[in-house]
Amino acid sequence: MEQITWIAVDWGTSNLRAWAMGPRGPLAEATSDDGMGKLSPDQFEPALLHLIAPWLTTAKMPVIACGMVGARQGWREAAYRAVPCTPVAADAVLNVMTNDARMTVKIAPGLSQSRPADVMRGEETQIAGALALNPGFDGVLCLPGTHSKWVQVSAGEVVSFQTFMTGELFALLSTQSVLRHGMADGWDESAFDEGLSDALSRPDRIASKLFALRAEGLLHGLSPAQARARLSGLLIGIELAGAKPYWLGQNVKLICNATLAASYTRALATQGVTAQSLDATACTLAGLSALQHEIGQIP
Repeated sequence: MEQITWIAVDWGTSNLRAWAMGPRGPLAEATSDDGMGKLSPDQFEPALLHLIAPWLTTAKMPVIACGMVGARQGWREAAYRAVPCTPVAADAVLNVMTNDARMTVKIAPGLSQSRPADVMRGEETQIAGALALNPGFDGVLCLPGTHSKWVQVSAGEVVSFQTFMTGELFALLSTQSVLRHGMADGWDESAFDEGLSDALSRPDRIASKLFALRAEGLLHGLSPAQARARLSGLLIGIELAGAKPYWLGQNVKLICNATLAASYTRALATQGVTAQSLDATACTLAGLSALQHEIGQIP
C-alpha cells in the first residue's frame, strides 16, 4: 500500500469527512456526523482524532482542513480573505495548536466581499479545485446547495460572488411551514418546469405562488410529489432571476452532486445556457491538494 503523506479534511456544519492522501490521490476515506454545529471548540481535536487515528504514526502528519471548522463558531476562526483574490493561498492558512503531537493542522480561510456584503467557507476550496481541474477557465461557477453561490472567476481569481439561501429555504418551507402538509418524496418534471417558469417570469409574486401550493393541494388535488417539484422550481427560479447578471451569456460550470446538477442544468437550459457539471467531492480534493502542494513549496 502507498504511504499516507497527508490528510485532507472537509468539515461542514453537519458532517466531517477525511481522506488519507498518498502521492497519487486518496487511499482511504472516513466520515462522521461530528459537524461544526454540534461541537464546542475543545471537542474538535477529539472528533478529528476519532476519525483519523488509524492513519497516524509517530511522525507528524500534515492535516489540511477547509469548511466551517474555520468559522467563528468552529475550532479556530480563520479570517476571511477579501476578493478579488485567488481562491486559496498557502500564506493565509491558519495553524492550529493541537495536543496530539502526531499531527499538524492547518485551516483554509474563506472569502469575503464587502459590497454587496457576502461570505463563503469551504466553497473557495472547491473553486480552487475546479480551476486545478480546468486550467485557464474564465467564466462563472455555480455551487448549488444550502447556500448557493454564483462566482465570477477570471485569471485564476475570484472576482465577485453572490449567495442565495435556496437550499435552506427549500428545507424550511418543505418541512417546517404550512406547505409541509402537502409535501412528500417524489418528483414531477412538468411541475418543476411550471414553478421555474412562474418564478422567472414573475419573481415579485413568489410569496403568493408559494401559498398556492397549499391551496392547490386542498382544492385541485395537487399531489405531494408535484408540490415538492414545483416548490423546487419556484425557488431555483427566483435564484436564477436574481443571479441573471452572472449566467446571462456566460460559460457556466456547476459544482454539486448529481441530483442538484440535473435540476440546475435543466433550469439553465430553459434560458439558453448549457452548463457543465463538476463533481463536488472531486473539486474539494483537488482544491485541498493544490493548497497542500503550495504549502509544500514554502521554504
